[in-house]
Amino acid sequence: MTSTPRSPSSTSPVVAGLLLAAGGGRRLGGRPKALLEHRGGLLVEHAVRTLREGGCGPVQVVLGAAADEVRARADLSGCSVSVNPEWTEGMGSSLRSGLAALAGSGADAVVVLLVDQPGIGARAVARVRSAYRSRTSLAAASYAGERGHPVLFGADLWTDIAAGAVGDQGARAYLRAHRDAITLVECSDVAQAYDIDTPEDLTHLE
Repeated sequence: MTSTPRSPSSTSPVVAGLLLAAGGGRRLGGRPKALLEHRGGLLVEHAVRTLREGGCGPVQVVLGAAADEVRARADLSGCSVSVNPEWTEGMGSSLRSGLAALAGSGADAVVVLLVDQPGIGARAVARVRSAYRSRTSLAAASYAGERGHPVLFGADLWTDIAAGAVGDQGARAYLRAHRDAITLVECSDVAQAYDIDTPEDLTHLE
């Protein structure tokens, strides 16, 4: 992927938001995570709002499990929505699908958020977004020194990240291999990085 260098006087960078919302909730008894209810709406709507309020746009949503029902029930207006037909293979396939969908968007970088982490709000997204410096930027939220989500990928890295996104690892292998290049952005004071994976985790939803 080629890039056009920006001059200091050029416009602000375009940082897209990518929401991975394809999971089928296997450990939740097959309840698709995007359709879980939270704060008077659906979890997928909450996550889209988080990306937008954190300063990301355009917003790309990747669906998978119960995609037709999610489209019918969720207000995803203003988003680009794609369906990953290989969602059962794990998060890696959804990350590849999302990055491919954004390839022609003109975005300089993307902030990736997972639908099942509602404790991560707009302030954490904004902090990670602010770590953008160039189309080779690599940044991630940090919680007491431990790397987590959201993550930011400069557009010039997308091809390599997608190539290594397999199974349920997402970008984990790429991030491990390039740990020295990652800007860690501490977010433990503004966010909680729990996952909604099991019935017990549903207590986090309001």
